[in-house]
Amino acid sequence: MRRPKPRSRRRSHGPAGRAKPLESVARDLPQGIDVYADEFSIYAGNANKPLAQKICSYLRTHLGDVDVFQFANENIFVRIMENVREQDVFLVQPTSRPVNQSIMELLIMIDAFKRASAGRITAVMPFYSYGRSDKKDQPRVPITARLIADMLTVAGADRVLTMDLHQGQIQGFFSIPVDELTAVNILVPYIRKKELTDIVVVSELGFAKKARSFAEILQAPLAIVEKRRLGNQDTTELMNVIGEVEGKTAVIIDDEIDTAGSLIEAANALVAEGAREIYSCATHGVFSGAALARIAASPIAEVIVTDTIPLPEDAQPDKVTVLSVAPLFGEAIRRIHRGESVGALFSSEVQLVEEMTFWDSQTADEQTADEQTPAIPVER
Repeated sequence: MRRPKPRSRRRSHGPAGRAKPLESVARDLPQGIDVYADEFSIYAGNANKPLAQKICSYLRTHLGDVDVFQFANENIFVRIMENVREQDVFLVQPTSRPVNQSIMELLIMIDAFKRASAGRITAVMPFYSYGRSDKKDQPRVPITARLIADMLTVAGADRVLTMDLHQGQIQGFFSIPVDELTAVNILVPYIRKKELTDIVVVSELGFAKKARSFAEILQAPLAIVEKRRLGNQDTTELMNVIGEVEGKTAVIIDDEIDTAGSLIEAANALVAEGAREIYSCATHGVFSGAALARIAASPIAEVIVTDTIPLPEDAQPDKVTVLSVAPLFGEAIRRIHRGESVGALFSSEVQLVEEMTFWDSQTADEQTADEQTPAIPVER
């Protein structure tokens, strides 16, 4: 039997220069290549809509229209109110309070967008809950961080964009690409602007690697607080402080502040060791229970966190300063959509990230209104 001749590799024109039919062009595309529409869309669950809106302000676009709500029986329902077929979709949803509801919202949103034929789905998780459950440190306990990773993958996420995981090994729990951002380069310029003298960076062992980077940028020494967790009730015992802190301005750095118990113990230990002044920096301000009250009554001069998690609605955050990571997530989203390097933001282009520290979403909105030109074309 005579074999048919292979089709021409030309994409857009026939033999006489005439435009080829669309279906003919589609047949000529090599098999196995993913083709996404030249559009991206950003949607948000209920966990942190203000952050999603700020990300859209940075990208000069608008937040997508999706309904996410609970019925009276607490079942979650998601309905996408616009066409997303073959679009590059980014779902902004930190798994913060209420944690389990936020996780289910994200999973159901991913499933809804997959069934709506979105071209690619990126779960944008500024805060990854259950990060502490990343290993079997006791008999007969789960590795819940791995379970969450499996659930996201099975639901249909194509990649994950997150920030300052409790442990970097959590990236390995995923079988899909994970981009982990860090807030270190957002926090450093704020500390620099305060013009503090004789700084010493203080961290616990688990965050020592990123704390060392933080200290190197500030050209400051590093001290380590050694502690031991007691049981499963969010209580810790501080063992000792390793490093010289007497007469210095201590800047405590960590990935999150939960009940603030460990933070207050560390601050009291630093005071006992002769520290002159104490500041605290963290990426995620969880602030569970009476954390904010503890901080207000502590010797800490100021606590600096980011807006990966919204503050509790009834909070009166004395001593707490919140920096926005919206421009950093916005820039990462832009680069993922265009196939550009995200890692460059923390190496060759780190100055761009440091300039984001004092970014103002209101000013960005005003500039967008004046220009009336989106940074990346978005069609609805």
